[in-house]
Amino acid sequence: MFDPRLNSILRPVLKQVAQLLVKAGVSANQITVVGFLIGMLALPLLAFEAYLWALAMIAINRIADGLDGAVARLTHTTDAGGYLDITFDFIFYSSVVFGFLLANPEQNAIAAGLLLVTFMGTGSTFLAFSTLAVKHGIDNPEYPNKSLHYMGGITEGFETILAFVLFCLWPQYFVALALVFSALCWITACSRLWAGYQTLKHRA
Repeated sequence: MFDPRLNSILRPVLKQVAQLLVKAGVSANQITVVGFLIGMLALPLLAFEAYLWALAMIAINRIADGLDGAVARLTHTTDAGGYLDITFDFIFYSSVVFGFLLANPEQNAIAAGLLLVTFMGTGSTFLAFSTLAVKHGIDNPEYPNKSLHYMGGITEGFETILAFVLFCLWPQYFVALALVFSALCWITACSRLWAGYQTLKHRA
């Protein structure tokens, strides 16, 4: 929901850091891979209830996720890089939820399982429409620099990371927070499903 506004605010800062990375010979794909590997460290840290350390890994991953795109725009954007980025993002998001499940299986299992199913809903509606949007030449004015067509919603990147931050700061309330976030994600999934279907129906 807030991603387009935040992108416009953060883009100048990320560009300055990206310029230094380009001068140092760092590629966008290198940042993507390193950021993903660091982010995946959150999984064992969450499992062992080291929540603040896990939050630090999550933060580094998200910073890298912004920087890889900034570096790509200064050098050369590729579909392969965009594919790598979005694939790693979905694996990372799911691993964070799985980490909370491992931290307290008796308490968190149902809420974590529901959230993972929810991520399938938001992810599948997003990716399926993105694939067909290219086929039908549907523009994406809010995200002109993205490799994929981004469908909006009330739970996008910023809202997901905010949820992860709240999970890490107040893990004792994970169940309640996860249920609320799941409900918001389902609103996003349903709205994407409806909007995507109606859009493609009139393009047939």
